[in-house]
Amino acid sequence: MSYQHAVVWVDHQHATVIDFTVDDKHVVTIASETGQRKLHRRSGIPGSGKAATDHVFYDEVAEALGNAREILIVGPGSAKSEFHRDLQARHAPIATCVVGVESVDHPSDGELLAYAKKYFKRIDALRGNV
Repeated sequence: MSYQHAVVWVDHQHATVIDFTVDDKHVVTIASETGQRKLHRRSGIPGSGKAATDHVFYDEVAEALGNAREILIVGPGSAKSEFHRDLQARHAPIATCVVGVESVDHPSDGELLAYAKKYFKRIDALRGNV
């Protein structure tokens, strides 16, 4: 089935993808297999203290987005922007469907869906697709 809208909540360890139409929704949860990604930097140790980008995880999230026509990316930290850059570099057709990247803490699936529906209503109104 082709979905009009999809929202993805992503951090460095988990992602939740909800693709939906007016009456139907489909929820996919994806977990990174790299384990704990929190790195601590100690004085005198070279390196950025930041874990490398998990392309396998982001590929799974991109695959879960399927063929949604409009995508909203949300999340609590820098992973949402990192995921968007990864889409632009490695999944350009999907990246063209992204309509926004927003900060959202840790919502339940219901709260995430309600937020996305409200967001897409505003986008549709601005485009004249009411």
